[in-house]
Amino acid sequence: MKRYRPMSIVVVAILVAASALICFGQAIKQKEKDIYNESADARAEVKEALQKAAAEHKRVILVFGANWCYDCHVLDKAFHSSELAPIVAANYEVVHVDIGKGDKNQTLMTKYEVPMKRGIPGLAVLDSDGKLLYSQKNGEFENARALAPADFLAFLNQWKPVPQSR
Repeated sequence: MKRYRPMSIVVVAILVAASALICFGQAIKQKEKDIYNESADARAEVKEALQKAAAEHKRVILVFGANWCYDCHVLDKAFHSSELAPIVAANYEVVHVDIGKGDKNQTLMTKYEVPMKRGIPGLAVLDSDGKLLYSQKNGEFENARALAPADFLAFLNQWKPVPQSR
C-alpha cells in the first residue's frame, strides 16, 4: 500500500492543477466577452467617436448596456455577424456605454433620451455633429434575442448616412 501512496499524491496534484487551469481558462474566456469597458470615460469615447464619424462621413450609435445583460451580447453579436458587420463598419462608429447596475452614465442616457426604465440595450443614433437622430424610447432592442437579422438590418439601413454627392 505504501508504494501506491506517492502515485496517488501525483495523480491528485495533476487533477488539482488541471482544475486550476480550466478555471483560469474560463476566467480569461469570460473577460473576452466583456463588451462594455466598466472603467471607460463614456463622454470622452462619445467625443472621439464623433470626431471619427465627422472625418469619415459616418453616424454614431450609442449602445447603453452592461456586461451582465444577455440581450446586449445578442445585439453585439448581431452587429458583428457577417451580414451586418460590413454595414456597421462602413456607416457607423459604435460606442458601448456601460451603465453598470443602472447607476452609471445616467446623465448620458438622459441627454440622448434613452429611458433606463425601458430596459437595455438602449440605442441612440447621432449624426457626426452630435445631433440626436434617433433614441430608443420604447425598449425596441430590450429583447434583442427575439429580433431577426432583418430587423437589425432594417434599423441600420434606416439610420445610415445619406451618401455624399460628388
